[in-house]
Amino acid sequence: MVPLQYGKRGIQVTLPPNCRATIVEKPSTPVLSNPARAIKLALDSGVDSPSLRQLASQCRTACILVCDITRPVPNQELLPPIIETLLDSGIAHNDILLLVATGLHRPNEGEELQTILGNDPILKSIPVENHFARSAQSHVALGYTSRRTPIKIDRRFVQADLKLVLGLVEPHFMAGFSGGRKVIAPGIAHEDTIRTLHNSKFLSDPHCSVCEVAENPLHAELLEIVARLREYSGSNIYGVNVVIDADRQLVFVNFGEIESSHKEATDFSRRMAVVNLDRQFPIVLSTAAGFPLDQTFYQAIKGIVTPLDIVERNGTLILAAECKEGLGSQSFQQAQEKLCLNGTVAFLQSIKDKDQADIDEWSTQLLARALQRAHIMLYSEGLTREQFELTGTQRITSVEHGVELARHAKEPPEIAVIPEGPYVVPRFSSKQTRQ
Repeated sequence: MVPLQYGKRGIQVTLPPNCRATIVEKPSTPVLSNPARAIKLALDSGVDSPSLRQLASQCRTACILVCDITRPVPNQELLPPIIETLLDSGIAHNDILLLVATGLHRPNEGEELQTILGNDPILKSIPVENHFARSAQSHVALGYTSRRTPIKIDRRFVQADLKLVLGLVEPHFMAGFSGGRKVIAPGIAHEDTIRTLHNSKFLSDPHCSVCEVAENPLHAELLEIVARLREYSGSNIYGVNVVIDADRQLVFVNFGEIESSHKEATDFSRRMAVVNLDRQFPIVLSTAAGFPLDQTFYQAIKGIVTPLDIVERNGTLILAAECKEGLGSQSFQQAQEKLCLNGTVAFLQSIKDKDQADIDEWSTQLLARALQRAHIMLYSEGLTREQFELTGTQRITSVEHGVELARHAKEPPEIAVIPEGPYVVPRFSSKQTRQ
């Protein structure tokens, strides 16, 4: 039996008895024995910055960006000591804003908001608001990047004296890593900025890939946006960065200048997440890392894209993702309809010259490229039959069913299993012989 992350409950999978299975997991990383103390030490000793207390003592207002429901950031551990520090430094309750960085996702309210923030009493007196990417008047236009991306950032963050970003640093299938600069753009950017950053020209660059930042044009673009925001506002931007393990426990935390502190966190995350393998596999079983990442097929595509490096060309990738909220946005569904109607080649050709991507079609673009490389099967209990037809994948009634269908291509079956999905980045190390 192999446990897989799936929804909130997980599932157990029984592989064929004659199966040669390789379980692909991150190396064991010790959790922080005293998270509260580690967080306090981080806030007191900034990376390329003064302590949070010193910074706050010079400010009248503060805006704290928190990720939306799609990121399991341990805000319930981070926010209370941060808020206490700001209050003790003289910033009033009503002058602190918690801003949910939704990007183009829906606003998070009610129970979702409590899931994101936790229920510490200190948070009840602090204003909390959502970012709305389509609200033109809510953003400040800061010009254009050198690649002509319009820079429009949420006015509430731009105008705050103290700008603080809370982010989970994990492998990201486009930007290299999440967190840091990405919480600003696309997190609190206007629709025009987001759609430009996700156009086909950016995403077609081979360096726009998981755990890659050195030559990643999207990463470079995000850093340029941060630099322009810093220049415009005349104040620096700071980040609290965390890395968690498969059980969502804290293994790393730091605080400091947004770029320097994020780089320190990405270096740690890379060592923890990347697993080098000396071969590819005819069958790869992946997940979307369970809740909250596998609530929609839109998000679950990360579990397809991330492990492609170890899938033999024309091999089979099996994804287990609950998708209890369905496919995703209406815009994403429209992109999927185009993909299924026209096929991968025609779909990719139709978007290659657009300066601004249609909303959410970027995930369809990456799925289309994956479909050109491998046969993809999907196990999901959350999708209707009609929704399943728009995934472009083969429907299976269980993971075991998918393995049984795929194994006929090779006996005995050889399979790589990635229980944690896109939080693990398997790499085929023999690049000179890569298919």
